[in-house]
Amino acid sequence: MNVREVRRNAVRQDRMPCTYSWVLPVLISIICVITFTIPAMEYPSPDAVLIGNFGANNDGMPYLGDSFMGEGVIRTAETGEVLFKRDASDTVSRFPSPLGTWIAVDHGDGLISAYSRLDDKKKLRLPSIVEKNMVIAAAGNSGWAKETGFYFSLFDRKERRWINPAMIVSPLPDTQAPLIRAVRLQNMSNRDFDPSQVKALTQGRYTIFVTVADFTGSGEATLAPFRIICSLNGREVGVITLETFSARDGTLWIYRNGLVPVKQVYAGKSVFELGDAVFTRGQAALEILAQDVNENIQSVVYNFVVE
Repeated sequence: MNVREVRRNAVRQDRMPCTYSWVLPVLISIICVITFTIPAMEYPSPDAVLIGNFGANNDGMPYLGDSFMGEGVIRTAETGEVLFKRDASDTVSRFPSPLGTWIAVDHGDGLISAYSRLDDKKKLRLPSIVEKNMVIAAAGNSGWAKETGFYFSLFDRKERRWINPAMIVSPLPDTQAPLIRAVRLQNMSNRDFDPSQVKALTQGRYTIFVTVADFTGSGEATLAPFRIICSLNGREVGVITLETFSARDGTLWIYRNGLVPVKQVYAGKSVFELGDAVFTRGQAALEILAQDVNENIQSVVYNFVVE
């Protein structure tokens, strides 16, 4: 899938861990654009372990890319032009650097890949044009990183949005379905109900909260699913799609039945607010479905009487 197909098919949104989110948009916004054809990309290091993926809930703030743990070399995801690099030799900089040593590469049509938290012990020596799978750096713990690894993100400069790398890069092997840990209903009086424990509800409007975690099998890190869908009596009432995050006027937007600010969706660690649903008198069947990027699915159904 190339960036043009992503723009045409993806639902719009955007962001990254809070330690990086305010830095990359400022830096990337000053970078110019070159043109290349974009075939499918590859992850910069196939041996690293994914510990945080695009959209993962970081205490109320989503990741804007994929965070990896591990040592080894970092390779370019695709051919492109080096737009920016910062390493240990940069003794004077106008920008604070929680990203540490990092590199930005333009792949054409406004698509930029960024590699950060790299090893800062050596000066980066890169040609102006880098080829796909070219070694450009090594994993490290520069910036505000707590462990050795790197951070990989994709930014669509034309549309001003962050793109889930899994939309363009072949997803990592994964046969485990997401885990729906909890579902909570909250009425207009802010009273909470666990649908697995109640047999009856009073009719009215309820906000639906879902706690979802995903795992790849290669580590124990809690990841984000790719899509969460809620239906009431067979009718879809809430959808969250973690394809892109849009950056507009200093606000980050996510797709939830339309674009809404991220703060309306991220309710806590691994908790997503799916929005409101109106329960009317009679039998009610509430279904929650969580899907990862590999199309592994888990769903739960709750049945009760609405009085």
